[in-house]
Amino acid sequence: TTHYLFIVVVAVNSTLLTINAGDYIFYTDWMWTSFVVFSVSQSTMLAVGAAYYMLFTGVPGTATYYATIMTIYTWVAKGAWFALGYPYDFIVVPVWIPSAMLLDLTYWATRRNKHAAIIIGGTLVGLSFPLFNMVNLLLVRDPLEVALKYPRPTLPAYMTPIEPQVGKFYNSPVALGSGAGAVLTVPITALGAKLNTW
Repeated sequence: TTHYLFIVVVAVNSTLLTINAGDYIFYTDWMWTSFVVFSVSQSTMLAVGAAYYMLFTGVPGTATYYATIMTIYTWVAKGAWFALGYPYDFIVVPVWIPSAMLLDLTYWATRRNKHAAIIIGGTLVGLSFPLFNMVNLLLVRDPLEVALKYPRPTLPAYMTPIEPQVGKFYNSPVALGSGAGAVLTVPITALGAKLNTW
């Protein structure tokens, strides 16, 4: 009983950490203007949480289950905002599940090799997550209009969204987000797995 209770605690707390990482995961305005930071924080949080959860249980498929929990949480939040009168596109649900499936696939294909799951799976998460989410964001109707017309109640006046400036500083936010996510995901995932062995 204690074993399964701990699994539930890890899942819930990791989910809350992931969906709140940086405080701009849900909202259309910051998702666009801070795509690189979003990619780094979320790919890292997904890889660390999913790898810890997967290696703790030792069962391939657990990372996808973990990502599904986060997705359900987020859709509930999206529905709550929608019920308050905000547009459907006000919250964008991140695409965690395909990247988590790659992590599970790596763990299964390497015959449950923890190191391979961390290095190869972590890299796949860091590379794929920004790409899946950029496709997801392209489906948003008009992020700037949504951001300016429906500002968040908790957003201070000095942080009111302005026209995205990403293109001025980076040639490709997707490439930068993918690269940074991939580079940072592996060592942090390794650290999480190391803590798990302690």
